[in-house]
Amino acid sequence: MERPAWAPQGIDISVPSVSRMYDFYLGGSHNFEVDREAARKAMEFMPGLPKIMQANRAFMRRAVRFALDEGVTQFLDIGSGIPTFGNVHEVAQALDPQAKVAYVDHDPVAVAHSQAVLEGNDRAVIAAADLRRPEEIRDHPDVSKLLDLDRPVALLLVAVLHFIEDADDPQAAVAALRDILAPGSLLVVTHASYEGVPVTREEAGGAVGVYKDIRNPLVMRSRDQVGRFFDGYEMVEPGLVPMPLWRPEVSGAQENEDPYAFAGFAGVGRKA
Repeated sequence: MERPAWAPQGIDISVPSVSRMYDFYLGGSHNFEVDREAARKAMEFMPGLPKIMQANRAFMRRAVRFALDEGVTQFLDIGSGIPTFGNVHEVAQALDPQAKVAYVDHDPVAVAHSQAVLEGNDRAVIAAADLRRPEEIRDHPDVSKLLDLDRPVALLLVAVLHFIEDADDPQAAVAALRDILAPGSLLVVTHASYEGVPVTREEAGGAVGVYKDIRNPLVMRSRDQVGRFFDGYEMVEPGLVPMPLWRPEVSGAQENEDPYAFAGFAGVGRKA
């Protein structure tokens, strides 16, 4: 397999990557046949997976605009993946050119491509670090140099927590990050769940099994379990809801959404 210029040396491009599969679902070009094959296999069980990813991105953009409306101009996006159109820095800096965005990912492809996209942008950085080790993020020089943690930050954990197994204690990682954030900071979360999926649990389980087979287990959590990530935060209205129901830009627009868009949950919390 020929290695394209954007794929860094040292990674095994014969193994599917969650970041590149996500890029494929969104119609991106930074993926290989091995990623497309895995994504298509998951879509055999859940054909609407791309609709879920699109709803996820649409929620993220609304949450970024909400943060700016609240006066929060610093963003820490963990598990940011491969940059695609309408990424956090594009949305935020289009509305406020002074907005600062620190991306964090442990996928070498995501990091390498982010570096290329962000070149020349002195108000956005990418840090190679892992959410399972929050001290790596806290102590990363690029993050600490760009963000002023004495001021509110919007912490984005969008479509990432469901890739952390309970054995790795994702709740403790989220709490550790909460503790370094200033009052007024926001937590933005989306999470996969069996609740709201418009297929049988067995069919959804087939898609989950594809991720397990590529050694990126997908952990489906209930609404109550996802809600625990917001311990120490006050939920912003309308609370923890299916993605299209979180502050839709056009009243009633959610009625025309694909049923798959309602799979999983989204919410924003504010640190008191």
